[in-house]
Amino acid sequence: MMEPARTATIASPLRRVATAVVFIPVFVWVVTRAPAWMFPALVSAAAVGALSELYRLFAHAGQPCNGRLGVLLGLALVVSFEIAGGNAAVVPALPALVLGVAVAAILTAPVLTGGKPATEGVALTLLGLLYVSWFLGHALLLRHLADGAGLVLVLVSVTWVGETAAYAVGSWLGRHKLVPAISPGKTVEGALAQLVASIVAAVVFGPGWLLPSWTMGFAAGAGAILGVVGQLGDLAESAIKRSVGVKDAGGLIPGHGGVLDRIDGLLFNVPALYYYVRLGTGA
Repeated sequence: MMEPARTATIASPLRRVATAVVFIPVFVWVVTRAPAWMFPALVSAAAVGALSELYRLFAHAGQPCNGRLGVLLGLALVVSFEIAGGNAAVVPALPALVLGVAVAAILTAPVLTGGKPATEGVALTLLGLLYVSWFLGHALLLRHLADGAGLVLVLVSVTWVGETAAYAVGSWLGRHKLVPAISPGKTVEGALAQLVASIVAAVVFGPGWLLPSWTMGFAAGAGAILGVVGQLGDLAESAIKRSVGVKDAGGLIPGHGGVLDRIDGLLFNVPALYYYVRLGTGA
């Protein structure tokens, strides 16, 4: 009979694969073929899920924050990116306005409700807005650029190919710990594999398929940035989970943990790719 530890080791990757088989075709359809409202709805749902998980993590650690208000304002912030859309004159102004209103609302909430002032809770609530909603909202701006659907697919493909390579190489060949105090399972070998795989994936999925207007050099640059920045996003979430003493942010996605666990690298990579394309191509 197979040992329980061995069974768990095999089951986890199988759950990851099964989830990917179901999710990937649906995601591609939403980005490329579905009615226009569905992609913003998906991004908004991801933001609400990730924010809810993040605020629960803080509460679990005895660091309560205004989670309900944070989720509501975080959703409004994401929606403001979609309303701004591709209008260059509105893009920087509307999300900045909504963020400013959100900051004021969170700061004054204890005054208006008669609650006990708590600087730490206010700071953690604002952290959720900036970390999740502000970063993720750039996915909607990315989708509104020329070749937006291809950009979103390249973003997700490069990020997840890189993460898969890091997981596989780190599990099989990893010997040197990367940052054991934050994420004991991550290795230098896995980090290098993620960087290389991200560059290769960007070249293959970019000029080789989804973005024929890209040059090989531009694609390789995008892959290198996503391969590094995505790892920083992963480590940032690991640092948060380590600080509150949990392994996963949630259990919504089989084999992947919670929503925040699945999009931690994307949260950093979304604005990175958006500004790389905007500055590199003048789009």
